[in-house]
Amino acid sequence: MHIVLEPLTEGDGPEILDIFNYYAEHSFAAYSLSPLPVEMAGMFLDVSNGYPSVVARNEEGLAVGFGMLRPYSPMSAFSATCEITIFLKNGFTGQGTGKAILEHLVEEATEMGLSSILASISSLNEGSVRFHLMNGFHECGRFRDAGEKFGRKFDVVYCQRML
Repeated sequence: MHIVLEPLTEGDGPEILDIFNYYAEHSFAAYSLSPLPVEMAGMFLDVSNGYPSVVARNEEGLAVGFGMLRPYSPMSAFSATCEITIFLKNGFTGQGTGKAILEHLVEEATEMGLSSILASISSLNEGSVRFHLMNGFHECGRFRDAGEKFGRKFDVVYCQRML
């Protein structure tokens, strides 16, 4: 599948919120217990302000994924570390879109002078854990039973990729 990565804009809000909300309702990938209202669409741009964020579009112009970097911490001691978020539209995983988004964000992070990218992943989102480990991340810690969704407790798995 051919995709184009474009900078994330406010106009992308409804499409990326639709992608995110699928996972909020059906999986452990999104930590929200319920779908976010349309008023929250701007949150994705707000948290990534000053960092790269992209939407992936297919040949028909459909948003099939999005990704962003954001500060790990507001404290200056952590200014070279960021956290990553990537979500793909249901039905569009396993086609190289996630890897394209990831590699674009890694390139942008390197150009910004960042040295480390962190990922926070539900232990029950095995596909995401596998994706990160196959793409240069290493598991570096877990918070045991830190979350609960759909009546099930899960660990938060922390992975890191050094740049």
